[in-house]
Amino acid sequence: MTPEVLTLSNTPVLFTVAMLLKIAVAFVVMILIVAYATYAERKIIGRMQTRMGPTMTGPKGLLQPIADGVKLFFKEDMIPSQAHPFAFALAPMMLLAPAFVAIAVIPFGGDLHFTYDGILYVVPMQITDLNIGVLFILAMAGLGVYGIVLAGLASNSKYSLLGGIRSTAQMISYELAAGLSIVAIFMLSETLSLRGIVLAQQTPLWGIEALKYIPNWYIFSQPLAFGLFVVASMAEINRTPFDLPEAETELVSGFCTEYSSMKYALFFMAEYANMITISAITATIFLGGWGGPFYGWINFLLKVFAFMFFFIWIRATFPRLRYDQLMHLGWKVMLPLALANIVITGIAVLLWQ
Repeated sequence: MTPEVLTLSNTPVLFTVAMLLKIAVAFVVMILIVAYATYAERKIIGRMQTRMGPTMTGPKGLLQPIADGVKLFFKEDMIPSQAHPFAFALAPMMLLAPAFVAIAVIPFGGDLHFTYDGILYVVPMQITDLNIGVLFILAMAGLGVYGIVLAGLASNSKYSLLGGIRSTAQMISYELAAGLSIVAIFMLSETLSLRGIVLAQQTPLWGIEALKYIPNWYIFSQPLAFGLFVVASMAEINRTPFDLPEAETELVSGFCTEYSSMKYALFFMAEYANMITISAITATIFLGGWGGPFYGWINFLLKVFAFMFFFIWIRATFPRLRYDQLMHLGWKVMLPLALANIVITGIAVLLWQ
């Protein structure tokens, strides 16, 4: 006898338990990756620049992230006398929270099936599937700028203020390019749901059944959109060579100059959390999400780690841009290319139909 198939939404108790478990697992995994992304970056850049990286704390320095966390936790937390205390304390959390919230709509695997009391339950490997998931992520990315701007204002320091102002202009410039670059993906997939975009990439290439064994990933049909989105995302999360808001050679340390102890650590956690989020979004939209030769979430994590390695590689390779170069690239190169890609994709879709 075939068991009855139910989704967890039909059973409120199991749905609540499963939702809490998924949130807990996603949060713990995110924290662990954030912690060891700092270790990986120091080791990888060290190897690229003929250095050792962390070696002393634990075997091969594996306990260095824990030691750094403990050290920062017990450091004295100082607030400048001229700073605005409430806004000063709020800014790091405003930068960190959106990166964690955005993970909620990213699918990290296919459906999980289990049988209980003769009933087959289907559990999506995703905290929640919004039909406007991409817009939700773009909204969360836009909220991140408030943390940097608030840090610059609340510190009551000229260097911090300049870092916050730079961040505002940079985020506005590159959010436009990032948002417009993926409009072509919506035109091809006909959905704003991240789960729907992944499923659209599991169909045969160009709808031709004979090509069903070739991955229908959007990186192949939209290489320009992929390049624009990756570069714009790096600028949005202030990764080198786009780390102008904290440019230590010019602004001491920019918006986080006056921060110390765990507040300072939260800014770095936010940077790596954003890097994980951007890697996950790029893998989902352009590389078929959980699709691949291995089990769903393994494929997904391998793609995320590959993008994180790429971001670290870029940091070890390229020097920081000048600010005028940053603005020129965003407004006069990437924005026109994103608009042109939308027009070309629209014509191609019409002709294909």
